[in-house]
Amino acid sequence: MDLPSPYQAHATGLLHLPRFLAKIKKHLSGNLPVSYQRNFTKGFDGFLCLHLGVEPDQVIECVKSSESQEELEDKLKRIFPSDLKPHIWNRKVVQMGTADMAKEKLAEVKTNLGAGNREDLISFADVIDFDERKIT
Repeated sequence: MDLPSPYQAHATGLLHLPRFLAKIKKHLSGNLPVSYQRNFTKGFDGFLCLHLGVEPDQVIECVKSSESQEELEDKLKRIFPSDLKPHIWNRKVVQMGTADMAKEKLAEVKTNLGAGNREDLISFADVIDFDERKIT
């Protein structure tokens, strides 16, 4: 899948935002694979929107109604808060899966991907990159 890594930052400094925007574009064109549709606007997408205080549908509408990247950025700027708090969000992205409560789920996902013994995959973002062969 040719989506950006969750670790890729947007010009605003927010991790995962480029990935969410790319998923929206694929969704709107009918090219988002079925395996990605289950968590579309949930998981990191939903957590990002929650962090920003917007609904996923608002971001989808911005993408849908924009004819250029510049127009999209302007529309996002209007719906996003003035202080995006990227330091808080980015820490969440990097650490998601490392808390005791999430470690069991992370281990389950790793096992399902045939990577149960990989100690270097310590977060859900790592597992996403592994699953998409961005890291081996």
